[in-house]
Amino acid sequence: MEKIVNIDNIKYEIIKNYRDGFNKEEFINKCTEYFYDFDYIVGDWAYDKLRLKGFYDDFNKKSKNFNKISTLDKYLKENCAYECKYFVAKKINV
Repeated sequence: MEKIVNIDNIKYEIIKNYRDGFNKEEFINKCTEYFYDFDYIVGDWAYDKLRLKGFYDDFNKKSKNFNKISTLDKYLKENCAYECKYFVAKKINV
């Protein structure tokens, strides 16, 4: 699996690929300008559709309690299907 993905000159490293949830083509198609500001993008699968959610590094001034990467486990537990496939992409060129 390719670990680095380039979207509009922003590089992301796939740092977690739970249950083989990463699909490069789907990620590129779904990742719009809205997500470019986030430090992390989490993609999870529901009903065979990829959903994306942006998260910030805990120390980023833009972070709030609901979008800090340290709350990822809570997000997965409360907002995603049990044991769903998912991946975490980290922006690497800041």
